[in-house]
Amino acid sequence: MIYSLYIINKAGGLVYQKDFADQLEKLSSNEYLVLAGTFHGVHAITSKISPVHNSSGIEMLEADKFRLYCFQTLTGTKFLLITSPQQLNVDPYMKRIYDLYSDFVMKNPFHTLEMPIRSEQFDQTLLKFIKGINGS
Repeated sequence: MIYSLYIINKAGGLVYQKDFADQLEKLSSNEYLVLAGTFHGVHAITSKISPVHNSSGIEMLEADKFRLYCFQTLTGTKFLLITSPQQLNVDPYMKRIYDLYSDFVMKNPFHTLEMPIRSEQFDQTLLKFIKGINGS
């Protein structure tokens, strides 16, 4: 099950956040922004301290109740997917979400780079895709 999606711009700003599970506690707008900024900083630090040369930083964080997956694009945009602990391979889902982002956000002539995403088509198509995964 996929719980949430966060999209963080290259400067660490939250440009998109959507919860897909009703049981999640809602955070304030400020808490979502702090979460994005904190993850951005931790991601940058982990890429520097990794023993692997040219590490991309945190790719997966596992906890008892959830998993956090991070996909960073070549431009520095990060896609964070929060899932149930049983969700193991999210690569095809991340690729599809990135494709939707490319099609409905980046190709939108009215979207300003690095700014919050306001696309009804992106929202609707993403929600339909996630509902198909979650079985709802």
